[in-house]
Amino acid sequence: MAFALQQILDALLEGVVVVDEWGMVRQVNDSACRILETSADAIIGHPVEDLHGAEHALARLARAALDTARAAVESDQAVERRLEEDAVVDVSASPVFDDLGNVDGALLVLRDTTLRKAIEADATERERLDWSGRIALGIAHEVKNPLGGIRGAGELLSRRASDDRTRRTADLIVREVDRIANLVEDFMLLARGEEIRRGEVNIHQVLDEVLDLLAHDGIAACSSVERQYDPSIPPLPGDAERLTQVFHNLARNAFEAMQPDGGTLQVTTRMALAHRLMTSEGEPVPTVAIVFRDSGPGIAGEVMDKVATPFFTTRKQGTGLGLPLADLWVTRHGGRLRIESPPREGTRVTAYLPLRRIE
Repeated sequence: MAFALQQILDALLEGVVVVDEWGMVRQVNDSACRILETSADAIIGHPVEDLHGAEHALARLARAALDTARAAVESDQAVERRLEEDAVVDVSASPVFDDLGNVDGALLVLRDTTLRKAIEADATERERLDWSGRIALGIAHEVKNPLGGIRGAGELLSRRASDDRTRRTADLIVREVDRIANLVEDFMLLARGEEIRRGEVNIHQVLDEVLDLLAHDGIAACSSVERQYDPSIPPLPGDAERLTQVFHNLARNAFEAMQPDGGTLQVTTRMALAHRLMTSEGEPVPTVAIVFRDSGPGIAGEVMDKVATPFFTTRKQGTGLGLPLADLWVTRHGGRLRIESPPREGTRVTAYLPLRRIE
């Protein structure tokens, strides 16, 4: 059985682009078209610079292979995909020689490592959550036990107080103890690893309930909400109560980021076609993206790596547990939480959730 060269190239998982000695694209396979999100007809016969510009790794490595007759490889993250996803692509270029040993062109090979990078990020995230959980468990046990005694003493002092000042002080003690107790309860969620109670969840219904609730909160008074839902998204396997907590934390953070002048919160749902989550057997699962995008000032670069750290907050009244808990419950659903804040473009937080259960 004989196969044509194009059939062989199209069977490869790696993208292949062949350019001639002048740097013109002469052949391309299906995988390269998928990675570059283009078609063979659109790029064959065009300079390699037309793919993604002269500064892109594709063009630079191709020209280097043609000029120096040496192979080169580079990892590039500048391949902009649809749906605001960045692909991570390893690009290699090798010179092709004619019978006389002269450079007759170059072979570009593209390996889409986005999925592998995502799996590595998931593993790192799980390790971080385990580390946070161990710390949480130790702190919770040391703090929670004495709180009941302090609260009881405060209540007793309030009942026996003979003047208003003493009574107000005692009531303050009780309120602050309750606040600390709630904080400890939230933090203990990071340690206990509680299972979620799965059911069929209409994420649009959950989102609407959260946004309608926050609309009556003073934090959202000066802001508007744009809802851009994909009506084709089916119910997801998940815990409606925990997802409500996730969306509430993300939306509230967005409103707080736009204080005091307010702004616009865009809440978008869509199928994340370029993003796949993985089962333990390595099987890709279709994914839904729930995006919260605010018009606030964004997150400073030095703060970005800390925003999901328990108890880290830049707000006076913040606890620093909103994002860690959202991260926890999204991870428990088999999903991922991604935080982005391009300069002067506000903050975009995306919760990726699988369309079917991931063990």
